[in-house]
Amino acid sequence: MALTAFAPAKVNLYLHLIGRRPDGYHLLDSLITFADIGDRITAEPATTLSLEITGPEATGLANLGQDNLVLRAARLLADHAEAARGATLLLEKNLPVAAGIGGGSSDAAAALRLLAALWQLSIGEEALGRLGERLGADLPVCLYGRAAWVSGIGERIEPAPDLPETGILLANPRKELPSAAVFAARTGSFYEAGRFAPMPSDAAGLARALMARRNDLTDAAIGLVPEITAVLGRLAGLPGALLARMSGSGATCFALFPGRSAAYQARVALAAAEPQWWCAAGALVTGEAVARTGSRIPG
Repeated sequence: MALTAFAPAKVNLYLHLIGRRPDGYHLLDSLITFADIGDRITAEPATTLSLEITGPEATGLANLGQDNLVLRAARLLADHAEAARGATLLLEKNLPVAAGIGGGSSDAAAALRLLAALWQLSIGEEALGRLGERLGADLPVCLYGRAAWVSGIGERIEPAPDLPETGILLANPRKELPSAAVFAARTGSFYEAGRFAPMPSDAAGLARALMARRNDLTDAAIGLVPEITAVLGRLAGLPGALLARMSGSGATCFALFPGRSAAYQARVALAAAEPQWWCAAGALVTGEAVARTGSRIPG
C-alpha cells in the first residue's frame, strides 16, 4: 500500500538574531509557519531504499544522488530501527532548492513520518525530533509542522497560537542561496526577541504586528543576491499586499494578503511582469500540522 505526505514550504514570518554561541552558531528568535504550497512524497514497500524525483524543480536535486536529504532521513530511520528496511520513495519537487523555505528539511520530515508509518515503527514525537536534529536545524520545526515560536539554533520549539486566515505569495528570482553563506556574511549587532501576544484575529492585524519586526539576514542575503531587492519591491507593490519580507536566509520572499483569492490574483500579475521568476500562491496553514501521513493539500 502506498502512503503519501505533503511537505509544505516553511515561512519565517520574522527572524531575529539575538546572539551567537561559542561554536559560532547563531541564536535566533522566529515565528515560523507553513504555507499550503509544497512538495509531495509517496512511499511504497520495497526490499531496498530508492528515491525517484519528479516535478518542475527536480533538476535542482539532480546532482545530489545518495546525499539527498530524503534518502539520508530514510537511512537514519532504518538505522534507528536496527533492521534492514526498504521503500520506494517518489518525491514530487515543486519548491526551489536552497531557497530559504525549508524545502529539503520539509521533504525529510515528511519522509520520516511516512516511513515510520510504512514500517510500523513504534517511535514517539520526541524520538523522531531527536533524529531530525541530526539532519539540520530546520528539521525539528518541519516535523512539528505548524505555527511555532522557534529559538536556540532552531531546536527549541514552542506552540504559537493559531494564525488568522491569510493569503501568501512566494517569489524567488531563480537564485540558489546556501544558508551557510548568508550567516557567514551577516555582520552587525544582535537584537531582542520579537514575540507578541495576543495573536491578531485577521491578516491585516498580523501584518501590522509583523511590521515592527524584521528578518535580520536580509541585508546579508541582498549582498550575495542583489535581485532580492527587486523581488521585495515587486511584492510590496502588488494590489492587496499587506507585507513583503524575505523568508529564512533567502532568496525566496513572500507577501501576505487578506485571503487566498487575493494572493492568486497577485500571482497572475507577478508572473506576467516577471515570467523568469518562480512564484506560487496559497494560504498560511492554520490549526493542526499538515506534514502528516496521507495529507493532501493543494499548492
